[in-house]
Amino acid sequence: MTEDIIIQISNKIKEKRKSKGITIQELADKAEVSKGLISQIENNRTVPSLLVLINIIRALNLDMNEFFNEIDQQTQSAKVIIKQKASYQEFEKEPAKGFQYKRVLTKNVKNFPVDIVILELKKGARRTHIVKTDAYEYKYIIKGTVEYQID
Repeated sequence: MTEDIIIQISNKIKEKRKSKGITIQELADKAEVSKGLISQIENNRTVPSLLVLINIIRALNLDMNEFFNEIDQQTQSAKVIIKQKASYQEFEKEPAKGFQYKRVLTKNVKNFPVDIVILELKKGARRTHIVKTDAYEYKYIIKGTVEYQID
């Protein structure tokens, strides 16, 4: 299993858990693992054993075949990667109205996880709380204005 696939699995676990409205603690209880382990797996800080991965997938009431069929198993060693808009994967990152996230690419570059995501904000979109992250972010505004608070 390549690092890229591991990152995709971690992201998928997090997305499915959030889309089902399950907390990290609830998933940990159902999968019979610690809350910390689920958090580490979702944030690409550890790789789950096969048994833990199976328990997590079952705890999320997901079909194993469907779970893995959606994982891009092609290893990409080329320096140029082409992704068509139709292949972007929509997901919910936060319960904020007017926020539409689309994952373009998840890849490991020199042992560093890279997650390229497009966020489209609908007119009047806003968050109800401040979001903090340790990730590096690149913001490119195509149209309109955005108020952003850093630190």
